[in-house]
Amino acid sequence: MKRPPLVLVALVMGVFSLFTRADPAPTALRIGTLTPPAFISAEQGLQEGLSDLGYKEGSNLIIERRPAGSSDALQSGAADLVRTRVDLIVAFGTPAARAALSATSTIPVVFLSGDPVGTGLAASLARPGANGTGISSLSTELMPKRLELLQQIAPRIRSVILLGNPSSPLHAGVLKEAQEAAHKLHIQVIAVNARNAEELDPALTSLQHGTTDAVLVTSDVLFLANKAKVASAVAKAKLPAIFPWRDYHDAGVLMSYGVSAKEMGHQAAAYVDRIVRGAKPGELPIEQMSKYELIINLRVAREVGIKVPQELLLRADEVLR
Repeated sequence: MKRPPLVLVALVMGVFSLFTRADPAPTALRIGTLTPPAFISAEQGLQEGLSDLGYKEGSNLIIERRPAGSSDALQSGAADLVRTRVDLIVAFGTPAARAALSATSTIPVVFLSGDPVGTGLAASLARPGANGTGISSLSTELMPKRLELLQQIAPRIRSVILLGNPSSPLHAGVLKEAQEAAHKLHIQVIAVNARNAEELDPALTSLQHGTTDAVLVTSDVLFLANKAKVASAVAKAKLPAIFPWRDYHDAGVLMSYGVSAKEMGHQAAAYVDRIVRGAKPGELPIEQMSKYELIINLRVAREVGIKVPQELLLRADEVLR
């Protein structure tokens, strides 16, 4: 019996190997998230945004989560994500972004920050430089508008307590913007500070009726993480107050004005996708959020004894009754 030609044998074996060799498993995108516990809605927005772009956790996406409620925990979490060699880090908030950028100069970082240029995270909005880019919520620039809204809802206010965190990278800018805006509105700003949960209780005791006319809560995650406690103290003092995130309405507050944390997370997903496809983070312009939500709770207004002007209700994006 004749042997088949060697060329034919090689061809048959080659075709056979095409059908029997297993295709290599697709490489999943591995990202790390550095998240203060209060940023739940922002992380939900990131997951939804990534899903919309075709990244499915458990399929082609792995998320290494590092929740962190303190500066030390943020630094430890960032260092751990670098050790695990994730492809990219998403940092929720300015302190988290600082920790991530300090931990690595090579792994891309997508951050959510109130003032990335003013706090030194980026060289400029147009060209951030280094290995980070992301979304800005304009936390400092929104202070004048929040004071104006407070004065509209309570025209007789003459003093406002500004609840802030001096250890926050945003604090100096926030305080400056608030004081300048208050001067124009003939309102006195009384700074009440808390650096951590231990200092929060004594700070909230100053929210007694008669010591001030209103309260303005800054966007620091310390207060968002303790939103029930803060809202309860404000309600007990029966003071008009404005908050930076809609998430506070879960605790029953009068009014909030700011960006949607969930939408910021959703926008961050687009940056993740662009970087994965080859874009350099330092060359991607930082996006400034342009949509701000005004939400008013009429039930709380009645409890405080405030009649909300009709024109303010018409301007609101949402009115809770």
